[in-house]
Amino acid sequence: MRTADTTQHAMFSYRSLEERIPAGHPLRKLRVLVDGILASMNGTFAKLYSHTGRPGIPAERLLRASLIQVLFSIRSERQLVQHIEYNLLYRWFVGLSMDEGIWAATTFTENRDRLFTEDIMREFFGKVVALAQWKRLTSHEHFTVDGTLIEAWASMKSFVSKDGSGKPPEGGGKNPTVDFKGEKRSNETHASTTDDQARLFKKSAGDKSRLCYMGHALMENRNGLVVDVEATQATGKAEREAALRMTARTMKAGSTLGADKGYDTADFVQSLREMKVTPHVAAKQSGSAIDGRTTRHAGYAVSLKKRKLVEEIFGWSKTIGGLRKTRLIGLAKVKAQTVFTFACYNLTRMATLFGWRLSAT
Repeated sequence: MRTADTTQHAMFSYRSLEERIPAGHPLRKLRVLVDGILASMNGTFAKLYSHTGRPGIPAERLLRASLIQVLFSIRSERQLVQHIEYNLLYRWFVGLSMDEGIWAATTFTENRDRLFTEDIMREFFGKVVALAQWKRLTSHEHFTVDGTLIEAWASMKSFVSKDGSGKPPEGGGKNPTVDFKGEKRSNETHASTTDDQARLFKKSAGDKSRLCYMGHALMENRNGLVVDVEATQATGKAEREAALRMTARTMKAGSTLGADKGYDTADFVQSLREMKVTPHVAAKQSGSAIDGRTTRHAGYAVSLKKRKLVEEIFGWSKTIGGLRKTRLIGLAKVKAQTVFTFACYNLTRMATLFGWRLSAT
């Protein structure tokens, strides 16, 4: 029997938002974990708000919404607000009821800015790492470090001479033509008018130069979780300098640190040895600072194999987490975004290790 195509909608719904979310959905367990972390940060959140004035958006909801944006690759705050408006799963995760009004995109962005600082994001990241350590998911002795480029929110047209001697734009409108052919451009003589902290950089000889920052991850080798993060301006020494800072901050004497050939320099290897950290750096074919003291041990080959896991972190962060091209301007905000994105990666990796993904099928 054919059923009539009735388009009249019911006025009331008798199923709660909680009932509409599948019992085995992985976001259920993730929210329990995230809620516990956010509850432990209550004192930090309380310091961000005034005791008078209009009520602001709860910090917990802002961070849950930001998690949704990263985990589901939502490219802008305006789209995020639209998704939360009609997606019941997102509403439930953020903490909104079915009939509760959603914020304007500008309101969400302005309120979130107070949270997106490096200190607060590092506290959130640190609690995620502490949970992984409590569950014995991390190694305390074997690590890998690497860096990746983060494209800045600035076009090459904005990279102009500091003294104004460059060629003027041709034509009018919002997107005029800029002919910089034959003009030598460098970070010493030029700067971006959109983001003056972005740097012109290319990672290899065959790559093109672009305005960017650099993100750095210190990974433990047991399950490939990120245990420390840095974000810096893009320079030739940034990777090694960030690696030494993270090593001093996170690793203990007697640990091993794997890395690619870009870290095979005499000063970097010597600095690690002074910290009593064994440099398991991939050796260059000639002029290598790595010798038989390191390569003769079986653990060296294991570190070289394990270090490739760090590429999964960068791959996820760029394709899923939105870190390929930052939407923020300035190194301070890029640092906060990088730390938060790697915290999200750890949460998804832990969900796999805990078997939460299988329960959703």
